[in-house]
Amino acid sequence: MDIAALRDAHPDHWNKATAIRTLAMDAVQAANSGHPGMPMGMADVATVLFERHLKFDAAAPDWADRDRFILSAGHGSMLIYALLYLTGYEDMTLEQIKNFRQWGAITAGHPEYGHVKGVETTTGPLGQGISNAVGFAMAEEKLRAEFGPKVVDHYTYVIAGDGCLMEGISHEAIGLAGHQKLGRLIVLWDNNDITIDGRVSLSDSTDQRARFAAAGWKVLSCDGHNPEDIDRALTAAKGSDRPVLIDCKTIIGFGSPKKADTSGAHGSPLGDAEIAVTKDIYGWPYGPFEIPDEVLKAWRAIGARGATARAEWEQAFGKLSGTKQAEFTRRMSGQPPKKLEAAIRALKKQISENAPCVATRKSSEMVLEVVNEVMPETIGGSADLTGSNNTKTNGLGVFSPEDRTGRYVYYGIREHGMAAAMNGMALHGGVKPYGGTFLCFTDYARGSMRLSALMGVPVTYVMTHDSIGLGEDGPTHQPVEHLAMLRATPNTHVFRPCDTVETAEAWELALTSPGTPSVLALTRQNLPTYRVEHKVKNLTAQGAYVLAEAEGKRQALLMATGSEVEIAMDARALLQAEGIGTRVVSLPCWELFEEQPEAYRRKVLPAGPVRVAIEAGIRFGWDRWLFGERGRREKSGFVGMHGFGASAPAPELYKQFGITAEAVAEKVKSLL
Repeated sequence: MDIAALRDAHPDHWNKATAIRTLAMDAVQAANSGHPGMPMGMADVATVLFERHLKFDAAAPDWADRDRFILSAGHGSMLIYALLYLTGYEDMTLEQIKNFRQWGAITAGHPEYGHVKGVETTTGPLGQGISNAVGFAMAEEKLRAEFGPKVVDHYTYVIAGDGCLMEGISHEAIGLAGHQKLGRLIVLWDNNDITIDGRVSLSDSTDQRARFAAAGWKVLSCDGHNPEDIDRALTAAKGSDRPVLIDCKTIIGFGSPKKADTSGAHGSPLGDAEIAVTKDIYGWPYGPFEIPDEVLKAWRAIGARGATARAEWEQAFGKLSGTKQAEFTRRMSGQPPKKLEAAIRALKKQISENAPCVATRKSSEMVLEVVNEVMPETIGGSADLTGSNNTKTNGLGVFSPEDRTGRYVYYGIREHGMAAAMNGMALHGGVKPYGGTFLCFTDYARGSMRLSALMGVPVTYVMTHDSIGLGEDGPTHQPVEHLAMLRATPNTHVFRPCDTVETAEAWELALTSPGTPSVLALTRQNLPTYRVEHKVKNLTAQGAYVLAEAEGKRQALLMATGSEVEIAMDARALLQAEGIGTRVVSLPCWELFEEQPEAYRRKVLPAGPVRVAIEAGIRFGWDRWLFGERGRREKSGFVGMHGFGASAPAPELYKQFGITAEAVAEKVKSLL
């Protein structure tokens, strides 16, 4: 590559792109940690994108109709940090750049949502960013159909690398985006042919362009170091009726005489001597972190360019009716509608009166029938288990290229892609996503579910068939360790309701959560209604509560969740018949119970009685409640699973694995 010729042919562009490259080199060197090669290679593409195409205003990072820029190749984080600093984002100072990857700095090793304005989603785990972007694009299509193109009219741009495209989740995302014909989604592939181990050819020979084309994408290409060719490709990408992949042929570590086009530029500093030589090749006679005034001014002008478009948008927004303005503002803020609380309360009263005996997956559908009426922002879906998850209610319509007003997504067998897309929708704002699969298949969605928690994105996961109670499908489909896995994840609310009332309360908490994702673990088998006395208060919000008090002297305390609350109640009847006073505590959400004042926890779990926990899952985690919180190890027991399940009807499984009222009663008596 003739760098001198490129510099002479496009001097203004060259200087702006070089500012990105040198900031990346200097920051990684100062930190003695990081990935300089990718920002050096993609600096030209990013410069053209931000200067000529991206609609944004650095002074208003949260402007609702901005284009979204997602750095899926998050290891190259200095690319976005440099761009944010150069274009004038207020919180991205030069001091933050100098403290790259250091304690307290917003310039984390990988871009983290919520740490810095301009970072739309947390990336780093490869493939997540491009998959989140599908959700961003879906949300844009949905809101544009509803509020009109004068209010919602933007693109989602993604920079993705070879690693993003190798990760399996990318296949799910690419297929979903192609099927949905998301024409406002443009992916810029950093085709530099290098991974950590070396050449891509060491591990992969996929024809990526053919792969995207086969999935229904428009495929373009460009020289990733020629600004005019990059601009041509980006211009051609706009207005497509399909998502677009632009194959940007680049050189990793561009300009470094020793490390360019090698894995040596990928994940380690170049070294002071190599940086000095590279800057000399660039024609950049400046010290570390030094950006000449004329270059910084040019970048700041790019950052301010969108102010005109934003002012025009505000004018158009102001012409909407007051009602529509308020509704759009409410949705983008994530605030639930005022009608939700009253709707849930009325449903709870009706349930308490009618006392249905239904599976909690059906309970969830009953709640959604009410919720979807009063929350037009909900957008549901399922990973090819609609009839099993009960996530589709009357009148939702189907989100498709033919009908963007539809509110139900058929995700196909794409659990991971579904979870990532829901993260993207929630991060975009304006929609409230929920999606379902079997609880066992949280394994397939795990990476994205973890990022929901890490980012504080209140996505709702409807996970049905929550135990061996699903029966004949057998141990491959029967979750035993999954509740423990999910409960071990920070900032995640795991709800396992015992009846329709608790299900309604769990949904209310999930839909009003400001920054915590929720998992609803729901049954296949029918359960009776235990909350037959209507209470306005949301008892599930306390995490645990006394469902049935002991008659006579309290000698035993049974703790259970979900379907095993029925077993606990039946065991209580057996024990009470023998004069053993037994309290039953329902624990629909451990995380919320942990947050309660110690005085309340002591009231629910007092010292003294023997304790038995019942759950058709493994014991892991239950010891906190068995002999923590004033319990005693020698007076505690667990009735549940100790291995994997089996294929048989549910009642037979519960009997064979010893999860019965009789077994619970015997366990209590053995401890007394």
